[in-house]
Amino acid sequence: MADQKSDAANAQFKKLQRAADGRKAMSEYETEVAAIAAKTARLRAARLAKEAEDKLNAPPPVVKKAAVKKAAKSKTKAAAAPLSDYLDQQKSTGRTS
Repeated sequence: MADQKSDAANAQFKKLQRAADGRKAMSEYETEVAAIAAKTARLRAARLAKEAEDKLNAPPPVVKKAAVKKAAKSKTKAAAAPLSDYLDQQKSTGRTS
């Protein structure tokens, strides 16, 4: 009879001990989650501030001369092609001599 009471008391003590350990572990977990959230917010704010500063202080884009010449050349070709096509069409229909 005494052994049964002792076993029941030990079981109840272990149950209470596990519950206390669980509360302690949960508290530690919540503290860690809050610390990670604060660190993430701080890092995000720093990143956004740096991106905004970089955008303001960005050097103007460098345009290579070859790219400018190529763009100008393609524009003149595009303008000349329809005119030559038009003139060829006019010749084939006999409108011009």
